[in-house]
Amino acid sequence: MPREVFGRDYAFMPRADMLTFEEITRIARIAVAHGVEKIRLTGGEPLLRRGLEELIGMLGALRTPDGRALDMALTTNGSALAARAQSLRDAGLRRITVSLDSLDDATFGAMNDVDFPVVEVLRGIAAAHDAGFDQIKINMVVKAGQNERDILPMARHFRGSSCILRFIEFMDVGTTNGWKLDEVVPSAEIVRRIDAEMPLEEVAPNYNGETSVRWRYRDGTGEIGVISSVTGAFCHSCTRARISTEGKLYTCLFASSGHDLRAMMRSGCSDEQLSTVIARIWRTRTDRYSELRSAHADDSSTNTTRKIEMSYIGG
Repeated sequence: MPREVFGRDYAFMPRADMLTFEEITRIARIAVAHGVEKIRLTGGEPLLRRGLEELIGMLGALRTPDGRALDMALTTNGSALAARAQSLRDAGLRRITVSLDSLDDATFGAMNDVDFPVVEVLRGIAAAHDAGFDQIKINMVVKAGQNERDILPMARHFRGSSCILRFIEFMDVGTTNGWKLDEVVPSAEIVRRIDAEMPLEEVAPNYNGETSVRWRYRDGTGEIGVISSVTGAFCHSCTRARISTEGKLYTCLFASSGHDLRAMMRSGCSDEQLSTVIARIWRTRTDRYSELRSAHADDSSTNTTRKIEMSYIGG
């Protein structure tokens, strides 16, 4: 959360405005009945939410219509992971993604505006591995002129480990990150650089609509992924919806407004009514921001609409 925005005098959301764990679980239960099989807890930083393990337990008790457990994951900046990894595992979490844009403290701090060192994140990753999390994913947003020189050091560091490093093209999420197209390092260039030193081969996706294109090292020492959110928009296959902290449903990461489910729930609506509204919102969605951006790459007017921030809705 950018400190120039969320400073000492910032009026944060009152706790009463946040969805309760029961409300989150209610929305999730209805979504699962509509076919949702995967839930990701993200942020901001989800480990700042007090009692998160309780929510994980509540969500973990949900079952798909055919009786399967949900695929539940969490994305974290890793700052509190060393202390929480075991309790998260004990609560029922099985998958973790850690955001890490560089192994260099100065670059890492400049890109993320944080006051903790890289070693703390690496300590959290190690603790998660020791707690039983396998195939931990590491997300690296690549920005030209800032951390593109770290592509190969990151690849070398995580090659041969149980971690899957994923390179993400710098996106124009929100309106405060100063996004410019010439700061995007295309995923094809990222793959080319790694392949030149550590030969790669493409791998089939794990499931339909997977956002990351998988590549594995030809010598069998692991795999990487690339998310081409700018140069290879995948709006046509997107199956993701997002619920904000105060209960707004967003059908696109680049949306400018959401649908208020909290107001419905707190006005006393039935599960059937809530289910009908969620289904209608999903059926009538028309989001394809990334495809439109790609089609009008030379038109600066396509990026003028105020959009939700990554620090608000998560990745």
